[in-house]
Amino acid sequence: MRIALLSYSTKPRGGVVHTVSLAEALAATGIDVTVWSLGRGGDTHFFRQVDPRVRLSVVPFPDVPGEEVGARILRSITVLRDAFDGSQYDVVHAQDCISANAAGRCIRTVHHLDHFTTPELVACHERAIVDPVAHICVSESVATDLLDGWGLKATVIPNGVNAARFAAAAADTPTATAARARWREQLGRYVLTVGGIEPRKGSLDLLEAYARIGDPGLRLVIAGGETLFDYRPYRAAWDSRAAELGVCPIVLGPVEDDLLPGLVAGAEVFAFPSVKEGFGLAPMEALAAGVPIVVSDLPVFHEIFRAAATYATGPVAVATALRAAMTERSSVRRELGRTVAASYTWEAAAAAHLDFYSSLN
Repeated sequence: MRIALLSYSTKPRGGVVHTVSLAEALAATGIDVTVWSLGRGGDTHFFRQVDPRVRLSVVPFPDVPGEEVGARILRSITVLRDAFDGSQYDVVHAQDCISANAAGRCIRTVHHLDHFTTPELVACHERAIVDPVAHICVSESVATDLLDGWGLKATVIPNGVNAARFAAAAADTPTATAARARWREQLGRYVLTVGGIEPRKGSLDLLEAYARIGDPGLRLVIAGGETLFDYRPYRAAWDSRAAELGVCPIVLGPVEDDLLPGLVAGAEVFAFPSVKEGFGLAPMEALAAGVPIVVSDLPVFHEIFRAAATYATGPVAVATALRAAMTERSSVRRELGRTVAASYTWEAAAAAHLDFYSSLN
């Protein structure tokens, strides 16, 4: 069986992490798998080293200064479509809206469902849902949304998580201890979120919640943030509100992959007040590191995290939950979180995908 997995980017984002990790788990079973992706901004490789058993095909996609989001989406589809030939594969599996539009006849994983206003994005999103021949969702919650909104029945295959990697970052070994210490020396005590500053991540609510905590020795740290979209107006509003509140969050941007576990493990608490998600890989990695998490009170998070998370929505509730999580430090809750994170493996995800692919033949 020859499998092609398609992604829109090589940069660290949940769907890209999923694509690469799934490809590696499939290749570990002896499957011939190739990951196709656009190399945005001159990228020639992924954000981390990929198992050499996975074939990689990164299609050049240089930046165009001043390009609007709609035009960038259409160019992305065209460039990937022109480069990709699906006839040489037994399975073509797209992981996002752009790659599903580019791939032709394909399977689609729907990680989450968005609501866009840009016409090109609206059309891209709709085609990427209705045109694929079969659908996978990473949670029952997203599958229910797909069924309710489009009448499409999807197979649910949850994400995996490299729990051992993040658990090791929280260990008492000299290497792990030093990695955490370096982040704490740079940042002090900190609340961490991963995903950047954007509306879907609830960034303004988190800013308000952090200000309400009122602890001058506690920093708010934001990592990640690679995106196709133009969130400059939202970021400007976020910066303006931070100044009004008199707080100075630390915005790290994308963090090198080998440094990320230490950053996560060094946090006092991990905050994830998203308004829409399909799974929540970043907070799952925090659980694996034994870090308490506060997430939005969304059905998908209850499904995925169960009793291992604290749920809160809105600045007041999130601030209260963050305070409690930092003081509780329950070993029972910590071990439950590690158990939940360890229950989601890429090996299980790969096996479920192979069963799904075989069922379509």
